[in-house]
Amino acid sequence: MKMTKVALIGVGDISGIYLENLTQLFKQIEIIGVCDLVREKAERAAEKYHVDKIYESMADVFADPEVEIVLNLTRPYEHFEVTKQALVANKHVYSEKPLAATKEEGEILVSLAKEKGLMIGGAPDTFLGASIQTCRKLIEDDFIGEIVGCNAAMICRGHETWHPDPAFYYQFGGGPMMDMGPYYLTAMVNLMGRVTGVTSVTRKSFASRMITSQPQARTEINVEVPTYVTGILEFENGAIGNLLTTFDVVYQEQARFEIYGSKGTLIVPDPNFFGEKVYLLRKGADDFKEMPLMFDYQENSRGLGLAEMAVALQNGRHPRANMEQTFHVLDIMTAFQRSSDKKGYEKIESPYMKEQPMESAMILGIIEN
Repeated sequence: MKMTKVALIGVGDISGIYLENLTQLFKQIEIIGVCDLVREKAERAAEKYHVDKIYESMADVFADPEVEIVLNLTRPYEHFEVTKQALVANKHVYSEKPLAATKEEGEILVSLAKEKGLMIGGAPDTFLGASIQTCRKLIEDDFIGEIVGCNAAMICRGHETWHPDPAFYYQFGGGPMMDMGPYYLTAMVNLMGRVTGVTSVTRKSFASRMITSQPQARTEINVEVPTYVTGILEFENGAIGNLLTTFDVVYQEQARFEIYGSKGTLIVPDPNFFGEKVYLLRKGADDFKEMPLMFDYQENSRGLGLAEMAVALQNGRHPRANMEQTFHVLDIMTAFQRSSDKKGYEKIESPYMKEQPMESAMILGIIEN
């Protein structure tokens, strides 16, 4: 079995589940090195997950001829520069979401990757898991008929009550749309198709936030980005969607996601997860019915997108979590702010086509196609 060699940059909170899955679950990936500005973090990760190399700097990662894919797990506002430097060094990249902090940065990355014949893959990869793939099959098998629209909401009071270092969520590249929007919009385009336009209103409800979680309790954060973002999406197939993301609201539940069709309604589970329950209400039925999950990867399988990309690289095909998708999602997310700023409709020009659905695995952790 061919192994694709990967180096990880950014040993932050999300890196643990990536390292666990990429060293234990996914068999076609080899993590050969880690890099972080805080060397102690890289040392702890290398020891825990039995990684051979600790790079002193990103430049050392890019100079290593063994590295085929750079896994970019830095903070959102750092994604652009890390990915750009990796591409310049002729490395393929898989990046945590979002692809970049602005549409213009995303355009630069896509153009550079195409120019150099390189791949950019990107999170979220939850759409490859059991829940969203099951929803896609139900839609494509006509269980809800012609899609009419959707309604989704990510509602919470912010991350400063639980996250150990929450400030970046309120800085450039952060906010509820850039942080959580990728999950909802990636699922939406995979289930409903390309978005052609957005009309939105945004608001920064509070000028500052007080951290109550440890170890930075009582530290004040200056809010730089909108924290209440709501709008209407127009899809290429004629469907209409509503999306709300906010860090400003006290609420019992965090997520809601429903897709409406001419024959029924589908309750899509929180797209931040891989294997939550799916419910279907068909015309004439009395109540929603839980649907069996028909695909693999029900547990937290972060790294699935990278593993799938590695196989795509080996087989010379397009990865499912590809740069056209991550850029289209970035274009949509930033369109919410562009629409709000001009108080009008924002047309989406970026192309997007769905890739093939996932196939059942003969052995979990090995991507066949």
